[in-house]
Amino acid sequence: MKVLILGGDFNRSGGTERVGSMLANGLDAAGYDVVLGSLNNGDKPFFELNESITVRSLARSTGRAIYRMPNNIYNIRQVLVEENIDTLIVVETMLVLFTLPAAAGLSINHICWEHFNFKSDLGKKGRRVARQLAARYCDTVVTLTKRDKQYWQEGTRGRAKIISISNPCPFPVQTNHKLPNSKTVLAVGNLFKIKGFDYLLKAWQIVTQSMPEWTLTIVGDGEERESLTQYITDHQLSKTVQLVGRTDNVVQYYKQADIYCLSSQYEGFPMVLLETLAFGIPVVSFDCDTGPAEILEDTGSILIPKNNIDKLAGSLVKMMRDDKLRKSISMRSKEKAEIYQTKKIISQWVNLIESLN
Repeated sequence: MKVLILGGDFNRSGGTERVGSMLANGLDAAGYDVVLGSLNNGDKPFFELNESITVRSLARSTGRAIYRMPNNIYNIRQVLVEENIDTLIVVETMLVLFTLPAAAGLSINHICWEHFNFKSDLGKKGRRVARQLAARYCDTVVTLTKRDKQYWQEGTRGRAKIISISNPCPFPVQTNHKLPNSKTVLAVGNLFKIKGFDYLLKAWQIVTQSMPEWTLTIVGDGEERESLTQYITDHQLSKTVQLVGRTDNVVQYYKQADIYCLSSQYEGFPMVLLETLAFGIPVVSFDCDTGPAEILEDTGSILIPKNNIDKLAGSLVKMMRDDKLRKSISMRSKEKAEIYQTKKIISQWVNLIESLN
């Protein structure tokens, strides 16, 4: 059986591209003939792929998306026919605007894989249209969380079966890793406004008053770096806060962390929380609409109302002061991480694909 996994651009190094590549490798290992396609670029995928996976770049035109639409539809259909595709997995919901007409009249199982929160269109009104079309005309819509599955069921009508399959964790469970007692709080992510690092720094001002021996390490880069750096300087936080920029070795920072903090305003399915589970790192997190509550359920990690700086600070201090709590959460987090291991997630995808044939 031949499967096409189609994304925007697998040359990129984002989370969507990573899990798309992981799915390609997993299905390839499970015996499927896999094609990894990119609507734009994609000739040199960033993430490592199994040698037997076919890589296709569909880009043959430039200019505004609306003018590229006929060419995109034609190019997708060509690949579907040339590669004799049985199952099409669309990694980005917006792409169904191209794949639905491209697959018209072909006997292909059509799966839309939603990576964001149904309630957010991320500034693209076309995403709302794409979601309605996916629910009406695709065979299956896959969401990342049960809550988002519910939003889809309540907000759309159509023939598509809506199910939830979590993303796989990119790291195995670190059974031998113990919390280092380094008195370090870690946060990882792009330095964008939506990630809420400004809230974290405001909370850290409060934290340092009672826990001055603890330090905060923020890993990542982005448009907010200058303003965050200025805030650190203006509020005399330089001795306890470190902005380290992007890294190719985030593992070293997970191994050094005693607590992880997620201060995002919005998340679809935060991969960083899966990674903290694998390393057994206790978490203090804003309770975003989707993601944190489901991932951290039954671990003992702390969820607090979004944007509540005082509670964020108070919960961090509580976690810092309680060694037994951190050790208990660490153990339960590793147990929870087992359900997100790649083999278990791939088996759910295999069951889905087989159920459509």
